[in-house]
Amino acid sequence: MNDYKINTKCIQAGYVPGNGDPRQVPIIQSTTFKYDTSEDMGKLFDLEASGYFYTRLQNPTNDYVAAKIAALEGGTAAMLTSSGQAANFFALFNICECGSHIISSSSIYGGTFNLISVTMAKMGIEVTFVSPDATEEELNAAFRENTKCVFGETIANPALTVLDIEKFAKVAHEHGVPLIVDNTFPTPVNCRPIEWGADIVTHSTTKYMDGHGVAVGGAIVDAGKFDWMAHADKFPGLTTPDESYHGIVYAEKFGKEGAFITKATSQLMRDFGSIQSPQNAFYLNLGLESLHVRMPRHVENAQAVAEFLEKQPQVKHVSYSGLPSDKYYEIAKKYMPNGGCGVVSFEIEGGRAAAEKFMKALKLMSIETHVADARTCCLNPATSTHRQMNEEQLIAAGVPAGLIRVSCGLEDKEDLIADLAQAFATL
Repeated sequence: MNDYKINTKCIQAGYVPGNGDPRQVPIIQSTTFKYDTSEDMGKLFDLEASGYFYTRLQNPTNDYVAAKIAALEGGTAAMLTSSGQAANFFALFNICECGSHIISSSSIYGGTFNLISVTMAKMGIEVTFVSPDATEEELNAAFRENTKCVFGETIANPALTVLDIEKFAKVAHEHGVPLIVDNTFPTPVNCRPIEWGADIVTHSTTKYMDGHGVAVGGAIVDAGKFDWMAHADKFPGLTTPDESYHGIVYAEKFGKEGAFITKATSQLMRDFGSIQSPQNAFYLNLGLESLHVRMPRHVENAQAVAEFLEKQPQVKHVSYSGLPSDKYYEIAKKYMPNGGCGVVSFEIEGGRAAAEKFMKALKLMSIETHVADARTCCLNPATSTHRQMNEEQLIAAGVPAGLIRVSCGLEDKEDLIADLAQAFATL
């Protein structure tokens, strides 16, 4: 599949039916799998043979779809999770433990911010948040002896800051730790972080990959390039025997290409069970098959909406990297020459109250705690996804109280603009 273009991979990668096999990805809706002998099953538990014994850990349908996502991102291994939150937690916790330290961009999705700053803090994992625009010197200053990884979002939700992946990867690697990048918004159609130095890529597949708002899910992709054994003292979970799994040393047995995902599956998925259902994986695959067709339309609609918003007197500021006036325009052209995503954020005059009045007046666009599917929707993050943040944290995350996030769907762009225009007329 590596010889094919990404458009072809969206359709063909992951599942290759044999003679007489189902042409579509089969839904293996079974919790368990039968074996002839205990010895056969024992080999699976010892990771000496490939196969399936319980869907809480792995399922064939999920693995077919995960393999497609790995091919799209250019990784060597991947796994599906029950949600994007689960994917980010697994990706971080797979190499962190009590006493570890994470460096994260401050401009990330509010739920992920809370996951790292509150929930993982209760596990004894500390975090230092840095600006997505941090210099190399500022990034270097954030590192500690116990730092295990650097985390950021390609395009942040909802601030729409663009991460300088190459810079963050360079600094992370100089300190012997991996860069983990959430690539939900651009998808691999518009950006492949691994090509710019990222080591682990995560997704909320609930968004553009599904594309229709029908199935919650997440994914983790390993680039297969980070040398865990070269930094063995930093990552004992991968480089020393796992006594909970027969003393296996993941980095030795599965190498750079397979250690990370194997550990996340056999250890974290075993213990937390955040598996994506096979039915949801099937829906996800249907979405992936049209991803390369849908993303250009999302970008086209968002560009038109952003240009319209920039001309409105009631709008203080528009964030969309496709606008020449946007501070991330040049860096976005570097990493995403075909456009980023269909999400536009803008700050309205009058703050939170004006934002709420404006959204109530919308007729075509719906207010949803969602983003990135076929239907256009909008949200005021300060009163919803980011409401757990105080004013200072909102500003640091690039989410002022009057910010409105519009996720442009696949409708006609003229209808979207007309809906916005009539809402502005009510203010």
